Amino acid sequence: MQDMPWDAVVLAGGEGRRLGGMDKPAVEVGGRSLLDRVLAACAGAGRTVVVGPPRPLRTRRPVVWTREEPAGGGPVAALDAGLRAVRQPLVVVLAGDLPFLDEELVAALRRVPEGVDGMVARDPEGYDQPLTACYRTEVLKRVLGRLAPDPAGAAGLPLRAVSRALTLGRVAVGDTLDCDTWADISAARARIREHENVLDEWIAAVRTELDIDQEVDVKALLDAARDAAHNVARPAAPLTTFLIGYAVARRGIGQAEAARAVGELAARWEREQQQREPKDSDTP
Repeated sequence: MQDMPWDAVVLAGGEGRRLGGMDKPAVEVGGRSLLDRVLAACAGAGRTVVVGPPRPLRTRRPVVWTREEPAGGGPVAALDAGLRAVRQPLVVVLAGDLPFLDEELVAALRRVPEGVDGMVARDPEGYDQPLTACYRTEVLKRVLGRLAPDPAGAAGLPLRAVSRALTLGRVAVGDTLDCDTWADISAARARIREHENVLDEWIAAVRTELDIDQEVDVKALLDAARDAAHNVARPAAPLTTFLIGYAVARRGIGQAEAARAVGELAARWEREQQQREPKDSDTP
């Protein structure tokens, strides 16, 4: 299956009625707004179009902002506005409230086989999620053009009118992705602090805050920090990981390579401390 170029359209309007009027895409989960988290999952897009009022973002990647006409005209009007800025043959369409969307799911949606117009996520209850999907751009534009020849006519149209006109494949997802209520937000915030998730979530938040594009080899860094703490001194651990990062940035070496070198150094350091000084009688 050919890996086709793609753009992304993120729908980030709406009034957040179920959140008491709160700007939902701006709500933070794990120190990152819901919108920033969605944008991180579509980092490979040629162009990312966000439909909604411009907001401060922590991501430094360029974003094209646009609005539906009229503002608040609903998801089909927002989709129509976003598509006008799309140039690539595939478009990934996403809601702006998906805290656990990841690049792996986006990649799965982009595997659009011959004979279908797109791929849509199907949730555990068996419902399609047309705002977690990838479509053939020209087909989607054609369908919207038939449903609403005048852009203003897209306001208020149900999204299912679009999906029913398309032949779609499905990607099953094991969990509900979106956040509609404060209970959903609280559950998402609790989930990122679970033992198996918290470290990856923290690293992702730090990378966003510091604008670090490079992936972090967590195991290699933790191994090097452990060796430094055990064989040298506990304060050596954070300083060592800092120096590894500095070396990676300045010298362009891999994290695993730098961590391995530091681990070997820590082992030599420990062996040296354990060596017995020779007595005079041992000297020839």
